[in-house]
Amino acid sequence: MDPELPSRYHAPGSYSAHNLWRKLSRYALVAGRKTVLTALTLYHCLRDADTPTWAKGVIVGALGYLILPADLVPDIIPGAGYGDDWAALVAALGTVAAYVKDVHKLKASVQTEKIFGLKGH
Repeated sequence: MDPELPSRYHAPGSYSAHNLWRKLSRYALVAGRKTVLTALTLYHCLRDADTPTWAKGVIVGALGYLILPADLVPDIIPGAGYGDDWAALVAALGTVAAYVKDVHKLKASVQTEKIFGLKGH
């Protein structure tokens, strides 16, 4: 966890880079391209030293919600399971949008293409 974050933003057992990668590698195809792209964009924004601490807290909350198995809508429900995760990610992205850089989007896009292949191919 980022040592810059106050302890109230630490969520042991919820968000960690390892848990995020494990979740995305297992459920990317079920969660969908837009969910993965948004999660990875937030992840790269989180890792940026220029992102303020409060924004990192918002990102950790959204990524933690994605990782947690207990959701408002269980992830195992086909077609709807990741809808609430997507909403949390989009809300976080909208909240911290001023700190999302083109390089964050580019890194996320490259990683998403590795997982799903080029769009339209």
